[in-house]
Formats: sequence, structure tokens, C-alpha cells
Amino acid sequence: MLDIFAHAAVIWFIIGFVLFLLEFVVPGLILFFFAAGAWIVALLCLFFDIPVNAQLIVFVIASVTSIFLLRDWTKKLLYGKPKSNAILEDEFLGKMAIAETDIVPGRTGKVDFKGTSWQAVSDDPINAGESVIITGNDSIVLTVKSKQ
Repeated sequence: MLDIFAHAAVIWFIIGFVLFLLEFVVPGLILFFFAAGAWIVALLCLFFDIPVNAQLIVFVIASVTSIFLLRDWTKKLLYGKPKSNAILEDEFLGKMAIAETDIVPGRTGKVDFKGTSWQAVSDDPINAGESVIITGNDSIVLTVKSKQ
């Protein structure tokens, strides 16, 4: 009975299963592709007698290739299209913040909004301590302008 666990196909299947389960714990949709690579090696070992070095090479190539070719497609399939910043804009747009640092055009500064420090950019020079209005955002970087 224990001989079945010594077969390379079973070992690779178990490795793939553990990696698949770890995907639920570690975010990023990466371990899933390593699990798929392990399962590909398990299938090959089921039908062919492959040396360990070749198994490892197939595992790495299959995993990395599947990440590059299928990760974006899989993310879209599982999570849908990336959400716009509408929620962020509704929460921030038109609200007041305080510049924590000087904000110079072309450089990132910091503003305090609701007790949290945010990176901010502006087309106008803004001095530290000045009140600003949030006019937009690019991901987590707020676009601000002087209140004056």
C-alpha cells in the first residue's frame, strides 16, 4: 500500500494539490500555476519513466510558461474586468485634505485625508500645512489642488 506513495506521479499530484490549497491562503494567483505545473509532471510520470532532473525542468518550464500565458486571462475569468476607481472617486472627489509635505509639480508629496497619509500630486505648488481639494486619483495617488 505504501508503494503507491513512492510513485513519482502520486508525489507530483500531492505537491500540486498542496500548492493549489496554498493559493487560497497566499493571494496573487501564482501558486495555482505551480500546482498546474506539478500536475502536468504527474501526468507525464504516469505514462513515461522520466528522470528526476527532467521532472524538475518540466515543472519549472510548465509553471513559468503557464504564468506568463494564462495569468491575465485567468484573473479576468475569475475576477471579471478590473474595477474602475469609481468607488475611490466617490469617497475622495471634492473632499478636503491637508498637505503634509510640500507638493511640487512633477513630484509626489503627501496629504492627510481622514487621518491617513496618502501620496499626492498637483499641477500647482502647494506648501505643507495648506488645505487642498482632492480632484481625482490614479490608483492610490491622489490628485489635489490648492483650496484657494
